[in-house]
Amino acid sequence: MEYIPQIVFVLVAGFFGFLIFRRIRRISSNIKLGKDVNLTDNKSERLKNMILVAFGQKKMFKRPIPAFLHLLIYVGFILINIEVLEIVIDGIFGTHRIAAPILGSLYTGMINFFEFLAVGVLFSCIVFLIRRNILRINRFKKIEMVGWPSLDANLILIIEILLMVAILGMNGADQILQTRGANHYTETGSFFFSSAMFGWLDQFETSTLILIERAAWWFHIVGIFAFALYVTYSKHLHIFMAFPNTYYSRLDPKGKMTNMEEITNEVKMMLGMPVEGDSSPPPEGMRFGAKDVNDLTWKNLMDAYACTECGRCTSECPANLTGKKLSPRKIMMDTRDRLEDVGKNGLDDGKSLLGDYITKEEINACTNCNACVEACPVNINPLDIILQTRRYVAMEESAAPESWNMMFQNVETNFAPWKFGVQDRFNWSNELKEGK
Repeated sequence: MEYIPQIVFVLVAGFFGFLIFRRIRRISSNIKLGKDVNLTDNKSERLKNMILVAFGQKKMFKRPIPAFLHLLIYVGFILINIEVLEIVIDGIFGTHRIAAPILGSLYTGMINFFEFLAVGVLFSCIVFLIRRNILRINRFKKIEMVGWPSLDANLILIIEILLMVAILGMNGADQILQTRGANHYTETGSFFFSSAMFGWLDQFETSTLILIERAAWWFHIVGIFAFALYVTYSKHLHIFMAFPNTYYSRLDPKGKMTNMEEITNEVKMMLGMPVEGDSSPPPEGMRFGAKDVNDLTWKNLMDAYACTECGRCTSECPANLTGKKLSPRKIMMDTRDRLEDVGKNGLDDGKSLLGDYITKEEINACTNCNACVEACPVNINPLDIILQTRRYVAMEESAAPESWNMMFQNVETNFAPWKFGVQDRFNWSNELKEGK
């Protein structure tokens, strides 16, 4: 009977560990469906990007108030989970606050700091719930946020609030049990924030208080395990994916488009220009552009899993602001949804990313301005997916809008999008010379 709590703890931890491992393997397998692209150059610059953008949240501070609250949640949740390490050790070995006698007064200071962060997380989560559900900030009301995406965001905030309350309740009950001389409750010193709960907790008998403390302890650790599993199905996967995503983000200038090497080489050969690398023509049956997720690169697919659904990209998109259907956030959410469906049903399910998830009307509305890329706090590139799907429409289906086809023809014949010859390109300047 003495070891039953430890056995139960190990079984619970093992159960969640197995589910999390299986889910991570599925996500990794889905990302690997993408085409290979080499993003291993300039490691120092990539590491700098990851530290500044993912860990330092550099791009978040373009909007300082939500950025500060988000940082409070982020730092608070990470540091508070240091206490989870002690809980795990206690759960495995059947101890209670094993670090308290070792660290002494330092332990008291650490827990007080963790409680301060817990209160900060509580405050921030409440503010974010108000912003989403009462103030109803415009970027949280877009069509792609109806239903599960909105519920998902609220669930995470509520779960974080409950976990923080559990920490404070556990610490408050623990301190009272220390003063009553209850078995196994090590002296830790006073904790400022949880001490505020004494008036409510002190009315309970010792046996009831032990039950409250143990219930809060189990709720917190099982809640952490469940939270870790849940985020792998949630948009909050960006908590982890932001780091590799920013590390592997493009280092080229944002306005630079990635050309198809096979097409570029063919055009150079037609013009008699030197060709670098492989000069062979495109292989037979090669698909130009992207119709489905396996036509995109693995980095595009990683972008989809790293999307925070914050809507900053959509709120900056000029097409969306003028009433067009294009939403860069929806592009990323659709890509992730397609990836999940492919992971369950395979690629041959009669569907494709372009057509069943993303429409031609959406991608044709894009102005290629890169506002979405600049706005994203974790360096996601929705424009790259838009460009690749548009390439498929233009080159494989020959279904580009008529106005585009005219422009393409003019570029091919006149080396400019306008319908007049090269020799007439500067005729407009004659009027200036004549003083008209």
